[in-house]
Amino acid sequence: MQGHLSDREYRDLQANYISNNMKTREGFTLVELTVAILIAIILVTVVVQLFRRSVVDASKWTEARSMMGTVASAVKAYAAEKEQAPPSGGFANWGAQLGFRAEDFKGTYFDSDSITIDSVSYNPKETPPLQFKIKGESIFLSPSWCILDHDGKWTWED
Repeated sequence: MQGHLSDREYRDLQANYISNNMKTREGFTLVELTVAILIAIILVTVVVQLFRRSVVDASKWTEARSMMGTVASAVKAYAAEKEQAPPSGGFANWGAQLGFRAEDFKGTYFDSDSITIDSVSYNPKETPPLQFKIKGESIFLSPSWCILDHDGKWTWED
């Protein structure tokens, strides 16, 4: 019992007061608008950073794939000319043999040390006679290895 009102009358009065306040309120408060804007800014920042990172990663791997394609062409030319497989391993093993200088592989994200010729073989009795894998590595990206094989297929490994 509140003063001269019964409990039921008091609850009805409260409900009526709340209902009237909800109906007459228009717009948002400054705090509500500020919070909404801050949330929107945070979401946009996160989305932009994720998009930017994916674009940069894609351009890094595009550079690696270009370099690896150049090496694959040189491996094929070497095998066709000499009828044997070129040396495998790091650039120090195959670079000069295939006619490259280290400066030829000075990219923005990759260089000659990032590319390895792996599992190369040449046997005229096999189909195809030349088989190889060229690996491009980046410790800064995931996946960390990009692999090009003799069939021109690209695969990715961590």
